[in-house]
Amino acid sequence: MKILRTPESAFENLKEFPFKENYHTLADAVRIQYIDEGNKKHPVVLLLHGEPSWSYLYRSMIPKLVAAGLRVVAPDLVGFGKSDKPAAQADYTYAKHIDWMQKVVDHLELKNINIFIQDWGGLIGLRLLTANTDNFSSVVAANTMLPTGSVNPPQAFLDWQNFAATSPKFDVATVLQRATTTTLSDDIMAAYNAPFPTEEHKAGARVFPALVPTTENDPESDNNKKAWGILTQWTKPFLCLFSDQDPITKGGDQVFQKLVPGTKDQDHQTISGGHFLQEDSGPEIAALMVQFYAKNKVI
Repeated sequence: MKILRTPESAFENLKEFPFKENYHTLADAVRIQYIDEGNKKHPVVLLLHGEPSWSYLYRSMIPKLVAAGLRVVAPDLVGFGKSDKPAAQADYTYAKHIDWMQKVVDHLELKNINIFIQDWGGLIGLRLLTANTDNFSSVVAANTMLPTGSVNPPQAFLDWQNFAATSPKFDVATVLQRATTTTLSDDIMAAYNAPFPTEEHKAGARVFPALVPTTENDPESDNNKKAWGILTQWTKPFLCLFSDQDPITKGGDQVFQKLVPGTKDQDHQTISGGHFLQEDSGPEIAALMVQFYAKNKVI
């Protein structure tokens, strides 16, 4: 497996991103970067990003969560951010992404995890949770899903899937801008493009949409169905913070609230923003998370 590593120089002078990088190298030589802020003895919040963003997406949320007395861990998925980037699309599978993140959780010996999931963070994070429910204390779900392929995806997702696979130009920052409701500055746009200095570095970002189970023939369809069987028995706190302007995951919050018992009596909110609502309303989301954790005696 050919592995690419974005030069550290690409991340110099990132705007509003003072966090120290940490690295863990796996047995297959893939190196994963993660942010680990706050007191190690405090309750842990695991922030999982999606496609094609990275932990930079959480820069406005991390300080507020730490200030509230939480330890915040925010890894970069393999193929994104400061993590390594296998060069071939065939090097990426849904199952591998789950395994890579499980190894980060194991390495850090994270316990009683409060997980925040958005986009692919949900597809990966909910599989981590359902594989070991005792190790998770709560969920905050934002613009995400756990598809089984039994329901046709929205046209907006199919269009995105086709674009990622076929577009001759795949400018990551432009993707972020089109999926937010705020205007991103040149500095922020540069930060989202920083992990991808060449087209070869974008293999993971290009293939990610194709790994979403859209039919029941997908290799992970049955595993996601089994995960839903566990989620329908999940009684621990589960909060939905979906945005009002995301055509891809619209209505997903209602699915979670209908099927997951832990959503009962929680203060679900609709957030102003696009698909990447952390970029549009990060401080508000962090504040609602802190309220949720206080209500449910996490902090």
